[in-house]
Amino acid sequence: MKIRTALVASTAVFLAGAASAETMKIGITQNNVGVDSYQTTYEKAFIAAAEANADVEAVVLDAGGDVARQIAQMEDLIQQEVDAIIIWPTNGEAVIPAVRKAHQAGIPVIVTNSNIAEAGFDFVKSFSGPDNITQGARSAEIMCDKFKEMGIENEAQVVHITGQPGYTTAIERAKGFEDRLPEVCPNVTVVDTQPGDWNREKSQQVMEAFLVKYDDIDGVYAGDDNMGVGALNAAKAAGREGIIFVGATNFAVGYEAMGAGEYWGSIYQSPVDDAEAALKTAIDVLEGKDVPFLNYFDTPKITQDNMGDFTKPVF
Repeated sequence: MKIRTALVASTAVFLAGAASAETMKIGITQNNVGVDSYQTTYEKAFIAAAEANADVEAVVLDAGGDVARQIAQMEDLIQQEVDAIIIWPTNGEAVIPAVRKAHQAGIPVIVTNSNIAEAGFDFVKSFSGPDNITQGARSAEIMCDKFKEMGIENEAQVVHITGQPGYTTAIERAKGFEDRLPEVCPNVTVVDTQPGDWNREKSQQVMEAFLVKYDDIDGVYAGDDNMGVGALNAAKAAGREGIIFVGATNFAVGYEAMGAGEYWGSIYQSPVDDAEAALKTAIDVLEGKDVPFLNYFDTPKITQDNMGDFTKPVF
């Protein structure tokens, strides 16, 4: 297996030999490997899965969170005449023209982890990743169940910390949570929503502002555990106790905080499963197999009550 890797800050490409005639040349442009441990683990797992398949030549790129760079990487992969492109979109709307261009060039596109906007669906063979709306809904159920256990389901107030604006995963997890919470706990009030941009330090600052603004906060929903633990750190520093923290995408720090009894629940999602599923989807498409357009893998609920059934995340 041959892997070509492009550094975030460079256009340099490193080659490792020539491919055989039967090799499937699969390019991937990722969102931002350096932003969190999930994406870092995903990249390592993707490379490992590609290396394990002698029929795959992988071109591994990272957009570094830059939409313009990702569009340029898409154009580069098209020029290289790769057999398939996997894209982890930096922005679900902005990348559609580049995805359309690949489609017009006859290159199948697989979207991984976070889907593009619906306007681009005609140019995509398959989406491989989690069902983010279901994740948000499950997080709402986790929070509501805990409020009912505490007897505060008719008065609880919640603040919501979202991921990066414009990013499909952030939009979908927020929608899932905001749509489901009124269905299961109609008297719970979401008093404020602010973006944490998937960043722990920013989310801590957002939570600090919430704590100053609101005397009564019973729950915090964060779009991933990285942000959720940032919010938890703010509450601990302010001496605010009794707040129920719920996230989505259980990180190691979230798992540890659950074990310490400080963080209530999350959604279990494996970046290794995510990466392997994306590569398998691309291979299946190239081999002419029947692949569903929405190719989800399961992401179950995890709380302090059942965390012993799950291994600690490696990210």
